[in-house]
Amino acid sequence: MWKLLRYMKAYKKESVCAPLFKLLEALFELFVPLVMAQIIDVGIADGDRPYIVRMCLLMAALGLIGLVCSITAQYFSAKAATGFAARLRHELFAHIQSLSFAEMDVNGTSTLITRMTSDINQVQSGVNLFLRLFMRSPFIVFGAMVMAFTIDAKAAMVFVVVIPVLCVIVFGIMLASIPLYRKVQERLDRVTGMTRENLQGVRVVRAFRREDQEIGTFNEGNDALVKIQVLSGRISALMNPLTYVVVNGGLLVLLYTGAVRVDGGIITQGAVVALVNYMSQILVELVKLANLIINVTKAIACGNRIGAVMEQKPGMASGKGEAATDHNQRTAGRLPAVAFDHVHFRYKGAGADSLTDIHFQVMPGETVGIIGGTGSGKSSLVSLIPRFYDVREGCVRVNGIDVRDYKLEEIRGKVGIVMQKAVLFAGTIRSNLLWGNEHATEEELREAIHAAQADEVVFGRDGGLDAVVEQEGRNFSGGQKQRLTIARALVRHPEILILDDSASALDFATDARLRRAIRELSGQMTVFIVSQRASTIQYADKILVLDDGEIVGMGRHEELLAGCAVYQETYYSQFPKEDA
Repeated sequence: MWKLLRYMKAYKKESVCAPLFKLLEALFELFVPLVMAQIIDVGIADGDRPYIVRMCLLMAALGLIGLVCSITAQYFSAKAATGFAARLRHELFAHIQSLSFAEMDVNGTSTLITRMTSDINQVQSGVNLFLRLFMRSPFIVFGAMVMAFTIDAKAAMVFVVVIPVLCVIVFGIMLASIPLYRKVQERLDRVTGMTRENLQGVRVVRAFRREDQEIGTFNEGNDALVKIQVLSGRISALMNPLTYVVVNGGLLVLLYTGAVRVDGGIITQGAVVALVNYMSQILVELVKLANLIINVTKAIACGNRIGAVMEQKPGMASGKGEAATDHNQRTAGRLPAVAFDHVHFRYKGAGADSLTDIHFQVMPGETVGIIGGTGSGKSSLVSLIPRFYDVREGCVRVNGIDVRDYKLEEIRGKVGIVMQKAVLFAGTIRSNLLWGNEHATEEELREAIHAAQADEVVFGRDGGLDAVVEQEGRNFSGGQKQRLTIARALVRHPEILILDDSASALDFATDARLRRAIRELSGQMTVFIVSQRASTIQYADKILVLDDGEIVGMGRHEELLAGCAVYQETYYSQFPKEDA
């Protein structure tokens, strides 16, 4: 948590001014009981109305000055807390963007969303309260005790007993609350994850009539969250009643002691009223301090969770870049565009390799088809080319250079990839296509749209390229989204194009036209097509057949059909032998 305070550096002035103005407010507030004592002992006792009026005006002036100081302190603390939260949120988002897919998989989306929203809001609230009260409340408490000793030392001994007891109560509850609030946030992560999953898959839930079961699962998680919140709430709820009991007990003793000493002529009635006022101030400030500690406790728990993410080092370091490599080792056009050299790959936390001893080469301009059953490692293989993950053994080379030697933005600039799940962002069709190349001309956009067979999708709508795209492309069908994401990849004019089962929602005729258009594109673009359709990859220059993370067949369609049992099984399951 404390490491996060470096984001307060830009708000040093506000962080100093807020507590200082609060101290000024507290200072003026401490003089009020003394003025009240003077009104009672002098003005009322002597029947001096002008004196009473002057003292009342002085009290009003003290209150007005205190109000101005309080508003100023509120302004500075709010500015510092809001700015701190904005900088922290920005840095956290930037840090999350720097994490590799492996770290993202481990953390989970729901946890990261909770830390970006709920946790940072709680930290912001804690910082705001801390700047306003962390000096004011202790200053009032100990200041009131000192002022009480100036009035009457014996009566003030009540304060010496009451304040330590209150400190024990407050800090004891704080120490008990911190681990509980950490558990509250962890269980909130789980509830957020379940909510996100159900809202994203609401159509699947309803299609399989799983509403009751999902509601039951959610209720279990929610009940667990409620239980820990109730427990932490009960412990925190002890704060106010215990402090009230102690302070009111102290008031009773103080009134008794004051009455005895007034009766003996040792102190005046105004002094007793001042002592009671100081005790009341202590009560109010300790209640505020209790609320401050509860909020700061929550903020520390949330800050530690944010800090845990910020301390995660990206597991993928950027290389020195293509320009830093030895160009004498490479000959243009003669080295493979992509080469896998005995690659082994395993996901973080997995018990076994997802890819085992993958070894092949692809020359510039070749089209490679990758086919295999579900879970055979097709997507894992192509995700190693743009270095979304790092290999465990072996290496992946692009243009003769290990992908780990490239700068991350450099290697990914060479690759255009269309994921299995078509993802569009809120905006317009144009803004989505410009993700591929923000400097693309109108002609380049139209060329990519035509190659992706998306002319009807774009120009058949009102607005054309400027037609609205809703969040996640909700106003487009699955096939339309796939064609737009393919167009987005083509706008980049990549050296390597990866189509990861990205035509699964297209009909066979559109799929065939798409493959023909990609082949006709100019340049030496190397194309990887991942598919479970044999018809999609059968005309590729090279076909890789994967089974359980291993290459069990490599060659052209005719060769594999003659000698690869896995390819034969896949092909004949889609085409009868007579037709084949």
